Amino acid sequence: MEKSTFKITIDAPREKVWEVLWGDPSYQQWTAVFSDGSKVETNWEKGSKVLFLDNNNQGMVARIEEKVPNEYMSFQHLGEINNGVEDLTSDKVKAWAGAYENYTLTNVNGKTELVVDMDLNDDYKDYFVKTWPLALDKVKELSEKK
Repeated sequence: MEKSTFKITIDAPREKVWEVLWGDPSYQQWTAVFSDGSKVETNWEKGSKVLFLDNNNQGMVARIEEKVPNEYMSFQHLGEINNGVEDLTSDKVKAWAGAYENYTLTNVNGKTELVVDMDLNDDYKDYFVKTWPLALDKVKELSEKK
């Protein structure tokens, strides 16, 4: 696994960016960049299970490892969901299970710097290097709306 970092400066307070990241319907809007119809099932509490799903209810199983409202959210990826069945033990999943995806929001000169760092294996690196900047641009657009 290799850690990759993506960041953007947004002309909005951290509270607004946080709400765009994890609120409804903005979550679906910015994550559509990764997969049209993206959605999430969770209660957003530390220690809770998270299901990141696409239109076909395929996706990832994770846990909220840490949460500091308006500042930091950390997910630990645990497995996949295929055809509605969670896979936490296959060799394919074991190759990347335990990977982290972290979101850090900091105040910088009256704006918010959003930094996303995540553990990536080679199979997904090119996809995320191409797609994360598009997703962050969408977060910026939604956060800066008046």
